[in-house]
Amino acid sequence: MSVQGLASILKPLLLKTSARSVFIDRFEEVLHIEYGQVEYWKARRSLVFAKHLRKIGDKFRQEILNSDDEKDSTVMKKDWRKNKKKEGSAVGGPYLAVHLRRADFLYARKNFVPTLDGAVKQIKAIMEKQKLDTVFLATDAPENEINYLKERLPLVKYEPTRSVLKKYGDGGMAIIDQWICAHAKYFVGTKESTFSFRIQEERDILGFNADTTFNCLCSDKELGTCEQPTRWRIVY
Repeated sequence: MSVQGLASILKPLLLKTSARSVFIDRFEEVLHIEYGQVEYWKARRSLVFAKHLRKIGDKFRQEILNSDDEKDSTVMKKDWRKNKKKEGSAVGGPYLAVHLRRADFLYARKNFVPTLDGAVKQIKAIMEKQKLDTVFLATDAPENEINYLKERLPLVKYEPTRSVLKKYGDGGMAIIDQWICAHAKYFVGTKESTFSFRIQEERDILGFNADTTFNCLCSDKELGTCEQPTRWRIVY
């Protein structure tokens, strides 16, 4: 099934089908009727990452990033309906997580994406402010760009074995990256990236403070001045 529009248009089709499983192409583009409201978050908490992929991410966190749920205050209940953590209750692992979108964003969202040097400058500033000395990177950048960043930053990435990649594919690797990013002490993503959105939502569910979660890298032209959701304030 492929759909574009509000989630409500799915209801009559799903009620009619006798199938036990339905594949919905580009489901992330379906518009939520009550985005951000109570019913939305009930549904979002039910979207739990597969246990075997979480397990891989947790192993990497423990072995490479000195991070585990007990130390990070990110222990979750098995029943997703009971996971209603207080904001700020999560501490996170001792690392900065960065999602740096490249590929088509370089032309489709060129006003939102920094140059590699611009990204390095911003990441170093965050590391200094947050007193962190390790950066976990999730990116779709090519190998030569990743190597460029590694030469300038204390960078680590999750590198799957051939067997793991073959078994779980690129989609599985993306989930592992998101899971690791979700547990960092501080996260900064790419503006208008659904990959970053999902990490931010997961951190919200885990109980992280909004100030450590809803942050975006700025383009070089907007360095230090681009829109940051954590700085939004309600004005009466």
